[in-house]
Amino acid sequence: MGKLENGFQANLIKELKVRFPGCIISKLDSGYLQGIPDLLILWNDKWATLECKKDADAPARPNQPYYVDRMNKMSFSAFIYPENKEDVLDELEQAFKSGR
Repeated sequence: MGKLENGFQANLIKELKVRFPGCIISKLDSGYLQGIPDLLILWNDKWATLECKKDADAPARPNQPYYVDRMNKMSFSAFIYPENKEDVLDELEQAFKSGR
């Protein structure tokens, strides 16, 4: 993970903890399962995954679109980067509140 992406992810984790008090956030291991999203967020009885990118132009790695799409069908999953962060977090909040 690049330095810019790492910094974005660290700040995102802090923001998620404020936005979803009491949530549990775990970094997932792409070395174990190639393409698995970066973060798993557990909040109350809901879960979501987020794949962090340094910017909107950062390419997806092999299998990332597959897992983001598959997990989004199960619960909620998305690619997130600085340019779409607020939209994705708003969508995540709606998903958690609606019981999706």
